Amino acid sequence: MIRASTFKDKRVAVFGLGGSGLAAARSLVAGGAEVLCWDDSPAGRAAAAAEGLPVVDLTAADWSGLSSLVLAPGVPLTHPEPHWTVARARADGVEVIGDIEIFCRERRALAPRSPFVAITGTNGKSTTTALTAHLLRHLGHAVEMGGNIGKPILTLAPPAPTHVHVIEMSSFQIDLTPSLAPSVGVLLNVTPDHLDRHGTIEHYAEVKERLVEKADIAAIAIDDAYVRRAAVAREAKGGLIAFTVGKGAGLVPQLYAIGSTLFSHEVTGSTATSEEVARLDAVGSLRGRHNVQNALAALSALRGLRDLAEAGRLDSAPSHPPFFAPARMQAGMATFPGLAHRMEEIGRRGRVLFINDSKATNADSTEKALLAFAGDIHLIAGGKAKEGGILPLAPLFPRIAKAYLIGVAADDFAAVLAGSVAFEMCGTLEGAVAAAARDAAASHAAEPVVLLSPACASYDQFRNFEHRGEVFRALVAALPGIEVRVAAS
Repeated sequence: MIRASTFKDKRVAVFGLGGSGLAAARSLVAGGAEVLCWDDSPAGRAAAAAEGLPVVDLTAADWSGLSSLVLAPGVPLTHPEPHWTVARARADGVEVIGDIEIFCRERRALAPRSPFVAITGTNGKSTTTALTAHLLRHLGHAVEMGGNIGKPILTLAPPAPTHVHVIEMSSFQIDLTPSLAPSVGVLLNVTPDHLDRHGTIEHYAEVKERLVEKADIAAIAIDDAYVRRAAVAREAKGGLIAFTVGKGAGLVPQLYAIGSTLFSHEVTGSTATSEEVARLDAVGSLRGRHNVQNALAALSALRGLRDLAEAGRLDSAPSHPPFFAPARMQAGMATFPGLAHRMEEIGRRGRVLFINDSKATNADSTEKALLAFAGDIHLIAGGKAKEGGILPLAPLFPRIAKAYLIGVAADDFAAVLAGSVAFEMCGTLEGAVAAAARDAAASHAAEPVVLLSPACASYDQFRNFEHRGEVFRALVAALPGIEVRVAAS
């Protein structure tokens, strides 16, 4: 656990008592702060009380002596309107921050040049974070991974030269971290998302860009307009590592891809060379063009750490392992297990491959899954539809051998597919798995694919997308003759 020593003897309110809020309260108490915990939910307050944390009604408390309000990232900061705690804090001149801001202040006080990688993007940030941590461990580094993935950041080991912090950050967390200045900041992409919380795509993009503004090195993709703008701005300041799955978009990329082969472009004096770093064509956990970008992002983070270490701008353990070693990184890519419910290979039955992409809750995500396979896809789709449904997938319909429809969206999806794609109304996931497995086994294709990529929210039949993916995994595992792959974590 990280003790918030920089808040010693300060009076701090913590609002939102989920995992990160409770971790922040523990950290502050351990660091010597006077803490006032509160949540609009009785369950949250009960969780804090059960741990012996001080629960104080912030609606009736005296705010005049507070130094900070630590806000859970799920609580509205600006849109659709500031939460009542935010309005109250601003009225009383109390700063509003999040748990990652506490980490940043501790790092600045304890080990300001310790290795710290922060990663964001609308899509792919979890895979990139997990892959970056996996590659660093494969190279021999001690790694602390958390933030928006896995563990709350304040439950990790304190900043130190002996290990690397690899932290995923959502836009909500960036908004609450004013002193964010990682060793390497990674910005993957920006597409419309969370506009109910940010108002406009422009404001959302501006928040995302803050992650790289004060980074020692900014690793930025140049494949969409918003991140390309951030890259151009950073190039003028220096310290840019650009990467691309395309043609570079006017900037010279340090890492790029040709198909699924990744290259590093190095310049030494007047000499420029390109070196093959990794091939993803045989890495099942990194299928698809979107994962090519994720892999480039992870390699860019490692290259940034290498450049900082070589320049003497990074405190790391004596005789530390390399940060960037192509042959070893290729081996690391090959052993990456992927993330659960994100293009997760469940297993095989003969020639048939079963893929769990339950995380695909909209058409944009399902599009990436369909693009990862050339054809003969037996697609399980449906649930609680989002705006637009599956009509945006029409150009990829030829890749779908047959669709197996479930949930409340089944009728609407059937109307879109009619005349273009064969489909079966299955109703439940259990029925869909049985039907898809039957038809895929009868296919003459070299590798038929049964793909759960619903393009829908899950809550018509399941608690969440994780529950939906777990049910799919169990149904596939129960098929006779299946060779099940070890589940990703």
